[in-house]
Amino acid sequence: MLCISLVVLLLLGILLWQGNALEQELAAYQEQERVLSRKVEEEKARTQEIDGQKEYMQTDEYVEEAARDRLGLVKDNEIIFRETEE
Repeated sequence: MLCISLVVLLLLGILLWQGNALEQELAAYQEQERVLSRKVEEEKARTQEIDGQKEYMQTDEYVEEAARDRLGLVKDNEIIFRETEE
């Protein structure tokens, strides 16, 4: 009877130890899931931002802005004032 009790206690101890290890592993996986979910949300927001920029780059407003800034172009009826260096 004593041997059976010891075996049962030993098995119970092993089960508790295994259960604790599994709980720790589960907690680590849940933390990893939270981190990955946050990264997915950040990437979705970044994708939306890129899509918005892509749409803007296809507008006439962007083309005009790029022509002014990068190429120095102006409209026919505009006058450009420049400062002179003295």
